[in-house]
Amino acid sequence: MNISFENKVALVTGAGSGLGLATARAFAESGASVVLADWNEKTVHSAAEELAAKGHKTLAIRCDVADDAQVETMVQQTVATFGQLDAAYNNAGIQNVLVETADSPRDDYDRVMAINLRGVWSCMKFELQQMRKQGSGTIVNCSSLGGLIGGARRGTYHAAKHGVIGFTKSAALEYATRGIRVNAVCPGMIQTPMSDKMIAEGQGEELNAMLKAYVPMGSRELRYRPVDLNRRRLRHALKKEINHARNGALRNRGHPF
Repeated sequence: MNISFENKVALVTGAGSGLGLATARAFAESGASVVLADWNEKTVHSAAEELAAKGHKTLAIRCDVADDAQVETMVQQTVATFGQLDAAYNNAGIQNVLVETADSPRDDYDRVMAINLRGVWSCMKFELQQMRKQGSGTIVNCSSLGGLIGGARRGTYHAAKHGVIGFTKSAALEYATRGIRVNAVCPGMIQTPMSDKMIAEGQGEELNAMLKAYVPMGSRELRYRPVDLNRRRLRHALKKEINHARNGALRNRGHPF
């Protein structure tokens, strides 16, 4: 299915690599003006330049979503450049240190929550302020399979991703009658720089065990075709459909319209 985003403006956080970059590309290829935001200034500018070289309208912004002031500026720059904000994909996130709960460092907990949960809250806050003015808009938050299940030694990450679903459901109810849709996607194991780093740190066997336990249709499709599979579903989530791909471990959570 081809979905057009002509004359629309899309904002993607965590857009310097992985699923965020794949989503930014998908928006651009579908006709949207795309704002790519990431804490890594070099990678996000490189990504934006790559898309611009193909004739797409882009804006690169360095943004640490754990900093409310930077998030507010990110949304302001988006509107100042393109005049509106039609769609946002709040994707920026990190993993916690792999450790039992009893040994979990407080600074790691604060770091993960600041980005994975408070970062989503902050992005939603300022995106919704603009969309409320417009009377329209769509937000998709990136939760995770970890937002639906538990995971040994991953408690902080899973708690944050559960929280993303709670924020999503609540905001969806608040704004559904005002022309604004809020959903979340819950991807399973996707091959990205973050998962590559986890494997390099010795978590490969544990990740394979999780795949076997939680992805009953098998891991090949998710591991070897992550970009096309998931960016199509994200574009659907940004429209009026709800996609429950349970065997593929990717779900939406939010309001159905």
